[in-house]
Amino acid sequence: MSTQPSKMLLTLKLITVGVLLLAFTATAPGQAKFVANYDESKIPEYQLPPILTSQSGQPIESAEQWQNQRRPELLELFTTQVYGRAPKAVAISSKLISTSMDAANGKAIRREVDVTFGGESGSVTMRLLIYTPKNAIKSPAFLGLNFQGNHSIDPDPSISLSDRWMRNREGITENNRADESSRGVAASRWPAELIVDHGFALVTIYYGDIDPDFDDQFSNGIHGALATEASDIPADEKWGSIAGWAYGLSRALDYLETDSMIDGSRVAVFGHSRLGKTSLWAGANDPRFKMVISNNSGCGGAALSRRAIGETIGRINTSFPHWFCDNYLKYNENENSCPVDQHQLLALIAPRALYVASATGDQWADPKGEFLASTEADAAYRLLGTQGFGSSHPPANMPEADQAIRSGVIGYHLRTGKHDVTTYDWEQYLEFAKRNL
Repeated sequence: MSTQPSKMLLTLKLITVGVLLLAFTATAPGQAKFVANYDESKIPEYQLPPILTSQSGQPIESAEQWQNQRRPELLELFTTQVYGRAPKAVAISSKLISTSMDAANGKAIRREVDVTFGGESGSVTMRLLIYTPKNAIKSPAFLGLNFQGNHSIDPDPSISLSDRWMRNREGITENNRADESSRGVAASRWPAELIVDHGFALVTIYYGDIDPDFDDQFSNGIHGALATEASDIPADEKWGSIAGWAYGLSRALDYLETDSMIDGSRVAVFGHSRLGKTSLWAGANDPRFKMVISNNSGCGGAALSRRAIGETIGRINTSFPHWFCDNYLKYNENENSCPVDQHQLLALIAPRALYVASATGDQWADPKGEFLASTEADAAYRLLGTQGFGSSHPPANMPEADQAIRSGVIGYHLRTGKHDVTTYDWEQYLEFAKRNL
């Protein structure tokens, strides 16, 4: 889902009697209207914090120094200053809900599996929709969260219709609930047949199963279920929704490691927009993910925050105050004071495969900033013994639109079009995965 500005209200309001309505306004009361900068000449002066220098100024010159010193301190900075600290992993249980032997035009076995986890305060159940190629043994898999419910990725009426809270979308969702008309509306973003044709499994989960996407002071969803486990975390460091969704992806991976039809050691985590931010944070935290894909993730994802083009830290924190930890508010219109930037987040995925994708019509997400962050991360990949982008050095210039770079362990493309996930995107991810997953 895009975080692009619109005339719709951007202030979330809690309505009484447990009924939640989303109202959007261009600006919050008392605040000046946000005007995005798209002019490269107006980018403020900035200096990126280094990847290969410790906080104390020590050069990081070996893989051992990276793993034992620099990586842990960067991960801690992103935890305390950006996404928030999540509780430790908890045990899961699972239950098979349904099986179809002829999904994806007869090419796949489709299952619905409920995975439940929680703590002293409650539990969360998320439903995994799983497509595996027929006659395959232990398929590698793509795992990603979806925006509109599992039923939205495939029009098949036998897929369970989600009864969870959903964002209202004109012509698709009303009263924050899905109905039959929303079946298959996001099928173009989840080409199950194409994915299984290439020998991969597809696993997706409605992100609202883990944490509903509105600001309620973290009382519902995963935050409510694990409130006791998170009670000792300092208030300004408590996990936001992005960290919650990422935590759910790791619990899904816990299940996939036990699934007899999937190779849990070869799972790529994928996400678009805010869920691209989520996939990056999940991949940074959980080294079991062997490949990480960011599709149009923008601010708080793959784009350099210090460029302050399109969406900024101040704008994203105002529009979506529940996504990050409260410490991140300190950097509203103050990006240069943040001790980290997103090139360092991408470096935390090294040496595992990383793919970043942008779109020409998505300047809100700063495609150039996403590309620059990727090239900066190349240094960590080379330190750890990989070829990074696959050439002798990272590319100096952005590639032309629809000319993917995918010969190394870092991949990148700028696709023609808008903020979306397309067949072209998936074709690049699948070819990249064939070499790296």
